[in-house]
Amino acid sequence: MAMERWRPFGTMERWEPFRNASEIFDNFFGRPMNASASGERLWAPFVDMYETKDELVLAIDLPGVSEKDVGVSITGDLLSVKGERRWEGKEQSALYAERVYGKFERLIQLPIPVQADRVKASYRDGVLEVRLPKVEEVKPKEIKIDIL
Repeated sequence: MAMERWRPFGTMERWEPFRNASEIFDNFFGRPMNASASGERLWAPFVDMYETKDELVLAIDLPGVSEKDVGVSITGDLLSVKGERRWEGKEQSALYAERVYGKFERLIQLPIPVQADRVKASYRDGVLEVRLPKVEEVKPKEIKIDIL
């Protein structure tokens, strides 16, 4: 009788979608860094979203990205932020690189209707701030109650 090696997890083939550890962490934390069809590595910036009485505000981290390399558009309830972080070290070869360079795109579904024609964006210290005014129907209205 031949002995067979015990494999508590079966074959690792079922883990095919996660061939390396970085993919596991990228998918777990919701920040996929996939390769595009051309082989470039894509990345997605972090986004904070909050709401004030009159606006929906997004703060998008874009460190090392030039203002001229960023584009913002809105279609319906989707805000699109596209751009590119460029590698400036053309003469040097990298010995160690953790930051991701290349193109990025982030599509953000807006939770409430906004006035797309009144959107304002500013860029300072590597943070893109997008202010989206709420439509009038969404703004909270105070109703006076008569006490009898």
